[in-house]
Amino acid sequence: MTVRFGAVTVDWLGLATIRLEGQTGAVIYTDPGPETYGVLDGLEPRDGDLILVSHDHHYDPDSIRRVAHEDAIVVVHESIDAREMDREVEQPEALPYEVERVRADESFVLGPLDLFTTPAYNDPAGPHVDEAGTPYHPEGRGCGFAVTVDGVSAFWPGDTDVLPFHEELDVDLFCPPVGGTFTMDRHEAADLADRIRPDLVLPVHYDTFEAIEIDADAFVVDVANRGVPVVLDEQN
Repeated sequence: MTVRFGAVTVDWLGLATIRLEGQTGAVIYTDPGPETYGVLDGLEPRDGDLILVSHDHHYDPDSIRRVAHEDAIVVVHESIDAREMDREVEQPEALPYEVERVRADESFVLGPLDLFTTPAYNDPAGPHVDEAGTPYHPEGRGCGFAVTVDGVSAFWPGDTDVLPFHEELDVDLFCPPVGGTFTMDRHEAADLADRIRPDLVLPVHYDTFEAIEIDADAFVVDVANRGVPVVLDEQN
């Protein structure tokens, strides 16, 4: 289903792929694809004005081509390097779009859109590490994105733990990853939602594959019981 929130419509297409469309027509996608998980199967809208890619796991040129129109701007974290990936893909700069690299601590304006980035990583001393104790997402290798479109600020934290600065954020729409294993889990995300008190929570990054399967209804009940508005978009 499409979620309507103020002047913005929101669609969660699977994993970390979120489509935002403002009333004035701007279309933003976060982390389209990757095609490995079938997130965009049967879809080639090619209507995206702005494509935001948080880190290398979510960098997929074919999926970007599915959602971006010919004049799109593609914003990628500075660490993304095709040469370091376990699959053959071109560098972001080889894509047929305007490509901008960003750090995890920037604020900028792109046309009518205000954006800022945030750090996104797993704490080496926390639970979201592999068997060797290595974080799945090391510090400095990704970011979160907040974008304000038609007066609505939407925040996708990226693949990350809950970090101390998160609770200081003032956002209208909060789209946390809730699948656990590689990111914050549903309990951590609910606690964070309670602290930042957004106008709406729409969880993402869960149920796409076994390691991030959760009880989404339990998350909704948890958040709603804290007096925070929450909605699911489970069309996929």
